[in-house]
Amino acid sequence: MNLISRAPNVWCPGCGNFTIQQALKEVITQLAAEEYPVENNVLVAGIGQHGKLFDYMNLNGFYGLHGRTIPIAAGIRLANPNLQVLCVAGDGDCYAEGLDHLIFGAKRNLNVTVLVHNNRVYALTTGQYTPTSTKGYRGRSTPEGIEELPLNPLELMLVSGASFIARGYTGRREQLQGLIREAILHRGFAFVDILQVCVTYNNLTRYYNEHVYDWTKEGVEDYEKAWEKAREWDYNTDAKIGLGVLYRHRAPTFEENHPVPEPLTRDERRTFIENLLDRRV
Repeated sequence: MNLISRAPNVWCPGCGNFTIQQALKEVITQLAAEEYPVENNVLVAGIGQHGKLFDYMNLNGFYGLHGRTIPIAAGIRLANPNLQVLCVAGDGDCYAEGLDHLIFGAKRNLNVTVLVHNNRVYALTTGQYTPTSTKGYRGRSTPEGIEELPLNPLELMLVSGASFIARGYTGRREQLQGLIREAILHRGFAFVDILQVCVTYNNLTRYYNEHVYDWTKEGVEDYEKAWEKAREWDYNTDAKIGLGVLYRHRAPTFEENHPVPEPLTRDERRTFIENLLDRRV
């Protein structure tokens, strides 16, 4: 099965989204060979340049409203727990409009995978700042530069209770591919913040290449150590930027705490609805 659709691709040459698309394609292909059928994958996309991934991937899916990928994914999982639900979102889509859904998705430990294309700019609307833009960023809506400090998504996910947290970079495709695979196979809320280069409005390629390094795999279940790692880099210093799995632990998922009842027959549904209406009269 060809996982790349025939839709014309309009991403800018050099866009980090190409790397994410290729990594996701390779992972799904690998998993399909390991008895995880391609048709069991559902891709939920938000609004932004990242959302075009929905058009360019030949997968079952759902195009959501701005910031609403996670509640849609939750509904899909509850309706059919056999599906493997993948959310793709942008930093503006997920950390601004969708921030409350992100926090509660982690808190409830929904069994979904969230891949955030974090290019630190609203690229679809030509360069406005987002919650992860660097202090002083000059964009179309902030020509004098912003005075706000950026959000640290990894800290936020730790305090919110996510059971799998990682950071990848589109300049390191093989590593990113491995992180996506681990996230999909994790049982619980799997979050991957991907430093995705926008070559047109916020090209940070040189900066990332000079500062990234690999976290060791030791201590990934140590919550206190994870806090130290998450706070190494605050977007505004020359500190090194760690890549890899930050934290992972096993916890009951939302579905395990709220089992989905067996489907009702047509007659059972009718009786249920009639009884429900009778109680309201």
